[in-house]
Amino acid sequence: MTTIVPLPAPVLLPVANTERAFPVRRVYCVGRNYAAHAIEMGQDPDREAPFFFQKNPDNLVLRGTDFPYPPLSLDVHHEVELVVALQKGGNDIATGDALDCVYGYAVGIDFTRRDLQAAAKAAGKPWTAAKAFEHSAPVSEIVPAATIGHPADGNIWLTVNGDRKQYGDLNQMIWKVPEIIAELSTFFTLAAGDVIMTGTPSGVGPVSRGDVVSCGIDGVATLTVTVV
Repeated sequence: MTTIVPLPAPVLLPVANTERAFPVRRVYCVGRNYAAHAIEMGQDPDREAPFFFQKNPDNLVLRGTDFPYPPLSLDVHHEVELVVALQKGGNDIATGDALDCVYGYAVGIDFTRRDLQAAAKAAGKPWTAAKAFEHSAPVSEIVPAATIGHPADGNIWLTVNGDRKQYGDLNQMIWKVPEIIAELSTFFTLAAGDVIMTGTPSGVGPVSRGDVVSCGIDGVATLTVTVV
């Protein structure tokens, strides 16, 4: 069977130190998964059930690609996050089995049109326009868990023009990676190729055209993008 329009190009993330690529199926994101960030956003930091939203696979921006400042916003914020890449999935995955689903890890930035998000929140509307816009998720190469294990702690940080803006530790996540996978699998059928952005520590803030944004997670990866 032929298609009536050309097939979209697959979204492929490079795997560190190889010529191989990880094909992206879906991109899930966890909201308010660090207590300090929940507080700075005016929310209760108690351990409520995690909530999820999505970005589009082609929102991912590869290392070495600039971040174009998006239209319709005057307040775009950076949010550095641990990124989890799945090699298999399923429904109702047990927490104890969840890490078996993980292929590897990366560092990424969840850029957010904060003014659009605030307006959507006030009106009780979805966040899609604030989160799932073009180029909104720069991500590093994926490092296999077979190489680095499953990081449960380690510094996570972000700088803008060399000034530190975000700093935390993976052990400060309210919901840990196995719990995130298990909970997410109760809502969706997870599968190989799924990517999960696991939330951001405190210190989120605005970027401007010309800014150089660098971030990293100890033992995982680093990433630098320029806002253009």
